[in-house]
Amino acid sequence: MSEKLPNMLESTIAKLREMVDVNSVVGSPITTPDGVTIIPISKISVGFGGGGSDFASKNAKPGEMPFGGGAGGGVKVIPVAFLIVKDGNVRILPLSEPASTTADRVVDMVPDVLDRVSDFIDSHTKKE
Repeated sequence: MSEKLPNMLESTIAKLREMVDVNSVVGSPITTPDGVTIIPISKISVGFGGGGSDFASKNAKPGEMPFGGGAGGGVKVIPVAFLIVKDGNVRILPLSEPASTTADRVVDMVPDVLDRVSDFIDSHTKKE
C-alpha cells in the first residue's frame, strides 16, 4: 500500500494539534479592574478520518499504482463554565446549554411557571 495515506493522516492530526491546545480547554485568565479574575472553561470535541486506496491503471508505469484518497477533521469548542476568583475565594459559574427540544424547553419553563402561579395565588390570598 502507498505511504500517502499515513502521511495524510499524520498531516491531519498535526493540523488538529495546532488548533487545540490547553488554552482551548482552560482559557486565559481575564482580570477586571475591581480585582476579580474570570477563567473560561470549555469542552473540546475532536473528530477526524481518512481513507484511500491504490488502484491499477492502464496508463501507469510498471510497478507504479495511482493513489486516491482524502482526510479531514474538525474541532468543536463549547464553553461550559467560568471560574470566578475574588478575594481568595473561587466559585464556579456553570453555563447551561440551550434547550434543543420542545420537552427540554418545557422543563426549563416549569420553575418560572410555578413561581408565577405561586405569586398569583399569594396576590389573591392577600386581597381576601
